[in-house]
Amino acid sequence: MTRSRAQDVNVCGVTAAIAVIDGKWKTTLLWLLEFGPRRPAELRRQLPSLSEKVLTQALREMEADGLVHREVHEGLPLKTVYSLTDFGRELSEALAPLTDWGHRRLEKLAEAQSTP
Repeated sequence: MTRSRAQDVNVCGVTAAIAVIDGKWKTTLLWLLEFGPRRPAELRRQLPSLSEKVLTQALREMEADGLVHREVHEGLPLKTVYSLTDFGRELSEALAPLTDWGHRRLEKLAEAQSTP
C-alpha cells in the first residue's frame, strides 16, 4: 500500500486505517510507545533487527499521520523523545480487538501443528 493511500479521502475506513499502520514495524512501535515515551536508541535496543534508517522513516511517517509526538530537548547532545498522541492512543485502543483475534488465530495454528 502506498503512503498516498493514507491521505486519500476516497477510500474505505479500514483501508485508511491500514494505510497508517502498514509496514513491518509500525504496529510494534505503537505497542512499545503505549508503555510511555521512548528515545530512538531505546526503541532500537528493544528491536535489534530494526535499522536506524527504517526506524527514523517509520517514526516520521507516524508523526506525519498524527500518531506520535516528537519532542526535542535542547542541550548537548540533543535528546529526542517520542510518545503517542491522543490520536495514536485511540488507534492502539481500536487495534486491541484485532490483537485479541490475532492471538486466537495463533493459538489455533499452534493447536493444528501439535495435532498429529
